[in-house]
Amino acid sequence: MTRKERYNYIIEYFQKRMPEVTTELEFGTAFQLLCATLLSAQCTDKRINQVTPALFRRYPTPEEMAKAEPEDVFEFIRSVSYPNSKAKHLVEMARMIVANYGGEVPEGLDELVKLPGVGRKTANVIQAVGFGKSTMAVDTHVFRVSHRMGLVPKTANTPYKVERCLIANIPEDVVPKAHHWLLLHGRYVCTSRIPKCDKCEFGNICPKILEGSKL
Repeated sequence: MTRKERYNYIIEYFQKRMPEVTTELEFGTAFQLLCATLLSAQCTDKRINQVTPALFRRYPTPEEMAKAEPEDVFEFIRSVSYPNSKAKHLVEMARMIVANYGGEVPEGLDELVKLPGVGRKTANVIQAVGFGKSTMAVDTHVFRVSHRMGLVPKTANTPYKVERCLIANIPEDVVPKAHHWLLLHGRYVCTSRIPKCDKCEFGNICPKILEGSKL
């Protein structure tokens, strides 16, 4: 099976089995999505969804969070990974959104990555989920699954290279969904330490390339 045929097989499968898919993070606005995505770095979505309701009740908008100090925000997120740095980033990010963008989360990649704590992956999530753009966020799950299933060559050894390979091979209108398909497959089936190959629907086409599949 060629790589292109493998892409087509996987896309067709997910389009039938999971036609509607989105992030497991819970949010109400683009700003809340941005906060939740920033908090989710090296932390589970389940944990983030446990802390954000109280956080968003207290700081529902950039304007409200911009008035806070990092130690205030820390009290709401102390149970997530790296709470001190994330609290600092949240407050600084809110202040920049208010000062530079009139209280509205910017849509462009160049503007998003200027925000404290926001890298390319987070920016791509915001663009795809928050603004409906065809961007591919590559986290550890997407990186791992893309390599193990032979969707990218071994030379795609950085998240950016994987992103470009996926974008080049997936129809533009499918890209945002494909991010979630690959992420969820990696989160629940093609897991990091012990992949559940016996439960995988792609066993007949997957080359199971484990070497170099981890970031």
